[in-house]
Amino acid sequence: MDDRPHVTLEDVAREAQVSLATASRALNGTTKVRSDLRERVLAAAEQLAYTPNAHAQALAGGAHRTVGVICHDVSDPYFAGISRGVMRAADEAGLLVMLASTFRDPQREIAYISMLRAQRASAILLVGSGFEDREWERALAAEIEPYQRGGGQVAVVSRHRTLRVDSVQPENREGAAQLARTLTAQGHRRFAVLAGPRALTTVVDRIRGFREGLAEAGVELAEHDIVEAAFTRDGGHAAMSELLARGFDATCVFAVTDVMAMGALAALREAGRSVPEDISLAGFDDIPVVRDLAPPLTTVALPLEELGEKVMELAVRDNRGKRSRILRMPGTVVVRESTRPIADT
Repeated sequence: MDDRPHVTLEDVAREAQVSLATASRALNGTTKVRSDLRERVLAAAEQLAYTPNAHAQALAGGAHRTVGVICHDVSDPYFAGISRGVMRAADEAGLLVMLASTFRDPQREIAYISMLRAQRASAILLVGSGFEDREWERALAAEIEPYQRGGGQVAVVSRHRTLRVDSVQPENREGAAQLARTLTAQGHRRFAVLAGPRALTTVVDRIRGFREGLAEAGVELAEHDIVEAAFTRDGGHAAMSELLARGFDATCVFAVTDVMAMGALAALREAGRSVPEDISLAGFDDIPVVRDLAPPLTTVALPLEELGEKVMELAVRDNRGKRSRILRMPGTVVVRESTRPIADT
């Protein structure tokens, strides 16, 4: 039995001293690569015994009934909810799920796709926001396109700007706009936003939609009212702490994800601020825990498990040679006790 360690595209790129995108293009032949770089990549691949066409070889001998799911962070309840839906649908289809977390590292995402190709996965699901990064987009396409040509199925959750694959897309922009309309109807006119990195399409869409909803009520959201931090509970705590330290006059804070809102709530409590008596707080996603917070969180509810089920259904339903399918999933504003009409304060 061959017990040599699996060689990934990342190993080849490191050995050849080139980027992942260059290594992938050189091996897959999808775009032109300088001859000296191509030679370095091919030499490194030969030295390491890398097999970029493992998936096509697997199809010839019978592909494994395995689906690879790549998400940003499985410990985040948002991704856990979607993954639950994926696994339920995969079980009904008789498929085994392999789950990997990238922790929002775009290079790790590409490396995992390479591994799944070599592991002969019959489908790959990308669960999480795309990145506003053209180099990453090119590297991703250079891995996915030959995988699809070899018969592999790819589907994604959330918006990816240029990737030609089936997708299930939460209505992040419209959901945030609806939330802004709800909050301005409560009388709020001064807002702050706790945002994740704006390299993520989900963050971009939610901020844009929130701004558009505010604009309908004649409210402007200034750049200095937006604080970026990690897309986590601790990131929300840090962003809220920064707002508190510098002083702000907002009557309502919108955290672009519920886990950030949970961190913000803790920071406000530590600072002696009461929600909603001193300030209103809203989130986005409606992960299960937020209805049990004190106070329960106003948010935009997404059907997380259904998102997972739908993306799995797309992956197992053959669509080769046809236009990419897009399923749009709306969100619903759920008003709870963390926000209150401004007239009551």
